[in-house]
Amino acid sequence: MENNLQLNKDNAIAFYRTAYSGDPAKAIEKYVGPEYIQHNPLVGDGKQPFIDYFDEMARDYPDKEIEFVRAVAEGDLVALHTHQTWPGHEHYVTMDFFRFDENGKIIEHWDSIQEIPGESKHGNTMY
Repeated sequence: MENNLQLNKDNAIAFYRTAYSGDPAKAIEKYVGPEYIQHNPLVGDGKQPFIDYFDEMARDYPDKEIEFVRAVAEGDLVALHTHQTWPGHEHYVTMDFFRFDENGKIIEHWDSIQEIPGESKHGNTMY
C-alpha cells in the first residue's frame, strides 16, 4: 500500500487526540500496527506502556487541552506541531513524529516538548 499522506496526517491527529483525551487503548487498537517503538524516555517501549502512560496522564490531569497547529507528512513520516495547555495555565509547544507502516498504521514515535516562555527576544510566536 502506497503512503497516503493526508490519511496518515489525519490518523496521526486522531491517534494523538484519542489518547490525549483519555482513551489510549482505543487509540492503540485503531491506529497502531503490530509493533510500537517509543523514543520518549519517559514512556516505556511498546503498546501497554503507552496505554499506561496516557491513562495516568488522564487521571492526573483531566483538564489538559491540546490544539493541533500543523501536520506535515513525507514518505512514511508525519510530524505534528501542537499547543498544549495544562492545569495552572502552563503552556507547552510539542513536536511529535510518527512513522507509519505499509498498512497505514503507526509503528514508531519520537517527540520533543518545551514550555512556552513568558518572554521572547524576538517577539515571534512558537507557531
